[in-house]
Amino acid sequence: MQTETKQKVMDCSHFINGEYVQSSNAKTFENVNPATETVLGNIAIGGKQEVDQAVSAARKALNGEWKNMPLKERSNIIRKIGDLILERKDELAELESLDTGKPLWLSQKVDIDRAANNFYFFADYMTTVGTEAYEQDDLAIHYAKRRPVGVVGLINPWNLPLFLMTWKLAPALAAGNTAVMKPSEVTPMTATVLGEICKEAGVPDGVVNMVHGFGETGAALSSHEDVDAIAFTGETITGTEIMKAAAPTLKKLSFELGGKNPNIIFADADIEDAIETTVRSSFINQGEVCLCGSRIYVERPMYDEFLDRFAEKTKALVVGDPFDADTKVGALVSEEHYRKVLGYLDIAKEEGGTFLTGGKAAEGFDKGFFVEPTIITGLGKDSRCVREEIFGPVVTVIPFDTEEEVLEQVNDTHYGLSASVWTSNVKRATGFSGKIEAGIVWVNTWFLRDLRTPFGGMKRSGLGREGGSHSFDFYSELTNITLKM
Repeated sequence: MQTETKQKVMDCSHFINGEYVQSSNAKTFENVNPATETVLGNIAIGGKQEVDQAVSAARKALNGEWKNMPLKERSNIIRKIGDLILERKDELAELESLDTGKPLWLSQKVDIDRAANNFYFFADYMTTVGTEAYEQDDLAIHYAKRRPVGVVGLINPWNLPLFLMTWKLAPALAAGNTAVMKPSEVTPMTATVLGEICKEAGVPDGVVNMVHGFGETGAALSSHEDVDAIAFTGETITGTEIMKAAAPTLKKLSFELGGKNPNIIFADADIEDAIETTVRSSFINQGEVCLCGSRIYVERPMYDEFLDRFAEKTKALVVGDPFDADTKVGALVSEEHYRKVLGYLDIAKEEGGTFLTGGKAAEGFDKGFFVEPTIITGLGKDSRCVREEIFGPVVTVIPFDTEEEVLEQVNDTHYGLSASVWTSNVKRATGFSGKIEAGIVWVNTWFLRDLRTPFGGMKRSGLGREGGSHSFDFYSELTNITLKM
């Protein structure tokens, strides 16, 4: 059954200096619902002029009321943003599912709650942050003063639009910066509402700005001489382009990029827990999560049983209307991405893979970009489907015999974002996990986060870390002051 939605949900304008404005050339593009292919509204296309206006507003606001606001007052405003997000939870969840194609229950349970919690966490954290001080014998006292880095550009992806935008905006504001946001052109709606929420919470005009558009908009922001830092979440190729654009001005950069994350299941693991969690880590959000475990390695004594039960659970997943409570897998975010994922299924066939489940577009849909959850076996370690990021409801499963063998395959990748290890052996859990080249390793769990801990990737999965003090280090500068005794 197809989703029944309004033909036009909302138009999305830029948010600059506390006001919604259209582009100077009045150009727009259509926002398409991926589950129904109906038009949700028209989105303004920003260019250099709009970026210049937003950056100018942010620079002016940086040196105004926001800079001199008492810490507690700024903390209260940031907390209020979280309150307002939860007050509009139903509205925001609906917009998120319309934009992305993800199930409504997922938007409600994860995306909107986590977005609000990002503001709550940093509203509290900012009041506890201190700096270093050292007494050098009787000669001097050295102490550090923390200040905002300045105007920051926040460029975000389409898979978790509000969640990931707030993961950057909250610490940026907590550290005293001003921001220019560039949401994905595919999922602009909740970001647009976020501007209104910030204004209602008491954020001064110009502190939070937003410019919609395509790659050219992001390039204008990344290369802008008056932008001091860029935080980006997205795919690796775009990250390299942002790095090139930012290089002439030596901006600070924080990148959380792609992943081809391994899920390693040893024969002594709790198979019930491993299977239940692996289904989730493989197919939640249609597999469109940078942390999804898309390379599954199973120790041979457990391999056959795991495959049978994993396939059975996967076949039971309901693909359908994002607004149906029974739906577990919704639509992929766009036709372009849908074609990409189907293209990888063709590659898997060419490479000799066997489909235990899925392997094709989901049946029963006249419109929309639905793909069946797919488990592929029989592929070698050099297969493109094993090595390249598909970012859809597609996983490969490969057996292994020894720790040494699987560790070599796990680390044989350009990526290094996350991994999951399943074992009841504590010595193995600690020793093996420490050898994995990834920024995050979960043991007997997945997607369990404490916002104080470092989050980020190695290799081509990113630069730097986010979370707690790591976010504050990125969004601020330290000046060492030496006071002679």
